Amino acid sequence: MSAVEMSHNHAAGGLGQVFARATAMIAAWNNARITRRELARLTDRELNDIGLTRGDIERIARGA
Repeated sequence: MSAVEMSHNHAAGGLGQVFARATAMIAAWNNARITRRELARLTDRELNDIGLTRGDIERIARGA
């Protein structure tokens, strides 16, 4: 006779990891949205003062 061990910890851990990844993705999206919004509010002169152009905003918001 063989014993079968059933553990739910693996499944619960997997679900926790999915939730953690989803939460991290939402936080990253929100941070990029806020960065994009704040940089877009600056004038071209203000952007130039910090070494950026309007074309740089998306790249900076994505963290690239």
